[in-house]
Amino acid sequence: MCHFTLPLTGGCQCGRHRYTISALPLTVYACHCGDCQTQSGSAFGLSMPVWRNTLTGDLEGLGSWERKAASRRIVKARFCQQCGTRLFHEPSRNPEIVNVKPGTLDDTSWLRPIGHLWLDSAQPWFQVPDGDLRYRAQPDSFEALFERFGQAYPEG
Repeated sequence: MCHFTLPLTGGCQCGRHRYTISALPLTVYACHCGDCQTQSGSAFGLSMPVWRNTLTGDLEGLGSWERKAASRRIVKARFCQQCGTRLFHEPSRNPEIVNVKPGTLDDTSWLRPIGHLWLDSAQPWFQVPDGDLRYRAQPDSFEALFERFGQAYPEG
């Protein structure tokens, strides 16, 4: 795997909102649910959970809307009101975590999902890479995803 250097930085397409992540992300995973396919305009969406207190930046004035996820939990989506870029999600299951959309990072060269969620909804042509964690739907716990990421990126 590639390595990254902290802090991680990113932002929206128009540059109005910039952010910094000061600590190692918890994991990176691909979600294949229908909502993530629609939101990303692609076969899946990527998520990178981080501790909320490690995410700082120019986040005032972000737009937000809430939706019920495939897991039946409420998720608040946060986006730039100028260019529409989705920057992160705030899951109701754990208010201490923010799910950053890692395609908004300045350096995405190291990104590779550790696992794949909602594979029952995956596009039929998609093949999960060997060794990646696999979940037919929402996992009961994200601990295996966190552990695998920590092993792959012990120091960033």
